[in-house]
Amino acid sequence: MSEQQWNAVDAYFTDLLVPEDDALRSAVAASDAAGLPQIAVAPNQGKLLHLLALTQGATRILEIGTLGGYSTIWLGRALPADGQLVSLEYSAEHADVARANLARAGLDKNVEVRVGPALDSLAALEAEGTAPFDFFFVDADKANNPHYVEWALKLSRPGSVIVVDNVVRGGSVLDATSEDPAIVGTRRMFEVVSEHPRLTATAVQTVGARGYDGLLLARVTG
Repeated sequence: MSEQQWNAVDAYFTDLLVPEDDALRSAVAASDAAGLPQIAVAPNQGKLLHLLALTQGATRILEIGTLGGYSTIWLGRALPADGQLVSLEYSAEHADVARANLARAGLDKNVEVRVGPALDSLAALEAEGTAPFDFFFVDADKANNPHYVEWALKLSRPGSVIVVDNVVRGGSVLDATSEDPAIVGTRRMFEVVSEHPRLTATAVQTVGARGYDGLLLARVTG
């Protein structure tokens, strides 16, 4: 099957099940205009995150990797009126674009975008005594994926859900000899998850508008 067919199927699903509104379309347009890389989740993947967070009944969400805020909007819309989402973004320029997109979506009161290296921001959240988060979405630099999962565990509660994006890497996750930091980090993340007594997890491969990749879904058990 060709990538063209994957894209056509994604478009079919999106047209029927994931109608985008002005806020989502504007978020994409503003991100493109600002020169952000076109690596945000696809619309149907954003809707999947939204449904997972809704099903979880999440009132507190932590996102690692904001980019232009497209996935943040989908996640933020799953929150109740008094819910909170904290999104961590390395780039101040990206964060400015995301904040404007979130304001247009009416989510600026519920979403906080923190700027800086995510590991520093995670440590700061712990030092502040932040309440546990119900749902985590990890979509940042892949080399640090094992550390992000470990931090999610620290900031979680029993029953919290952790989703990690881009875990297949076009199949390169199979390459145990790779020196690519993204592959090394992703493989180490799988080892951490598989060995951890407080996690139960699975991973699925995906094809579509974002090519051949996949995601990990884990639940904190205790």
